[in-house]
Amino acid sequence: MKVVILAGGYGTRISEESHLKPKPMIEIGDMPILWYIMKSYSHYGFNDFIICAGYKAELIKEFFANYYLRSSDVTFDFGRNNEMTIHNNVAESWCVTIVDTGLNTMTGGRVKRVQKYIGNETFLLTYGDGVSDVNINDLLSFHKTQNCTATITAIQPGGKFGAMDISKDKKIHKFAEKTKEDGGWINGGFMVLEPELFNYLIDDMTVLEKDPLEELASQDKLSAYQHYGYWQCMDTLRDKQLLEELVENGEAPWVKW
Repeated sequence: MKVVILAGGYGTRISEESHLKPKPMIEIGDMPILWYIMKSYSHYGFNDFIICAGYKAELIKEFFANYYLRSSDVTFDFGRNNEMTIHNNVAESWCVTIVDTGLNTMTGGRVKRVQKYIGNETFLLTYGDGVSDVNINDLLSFHKTQNCTATITAIQPGGKFGAMDISKDKKIHKFAEKTKEDGGWINGGFMVLEPELFNYLIDDMTVLEKDPLEELASQDKLSAYQHYGYWQCMDTLRDKQLLEELVENGEAPWVKW
């Protein structure tokens, strides 16, 4: 099953670093947050990735092109054989497809652009700026019981995001505007989607979180996997520093590998 990661946005709210690199390539310690997200999926056996790139897409491509060099000891023999030898190379069981989905394409448009790489099958989707200790296998099992086109991992970060109305049967019936009250459930990414979703994605300007998901909600085709564990997005420099402290202290809840 393929994992699609949205990694094409500008990241303007963390502009201290995103003017130099795409937001998913901003590092937590020594590795970009994109790497942590991929390692989380890989921990559960999902290793086929499609990266929806856009802003500074070449930096994402360069990261993976140089992955072995970055992760291994290397000998450069200029004098004798003019050879490069990679020692104790670190291998990932990953297949990574990086697609330039445009500079100003919206989230739904980016997913639409990678349809040919996904095919007619269920796929996983998340944002390239958030980590979580959500159990992907449990999420997928839940989705299979819901008979829905889409399942969103719902989390409770407080009151600065737009909330979702979740019923007792775990269906999402509508999206609310930003609420001042804490405790509301919001879209935390880590989604499971059926290929029927592509019928709701019109063009590059389609915002996944607007018309497509709202229409699915009105049709009783959108469900919520309520996650009570750890979740954190990296919107600001303060968020980055928080995540770095967790990694440096060996306390990162999302690091399961």
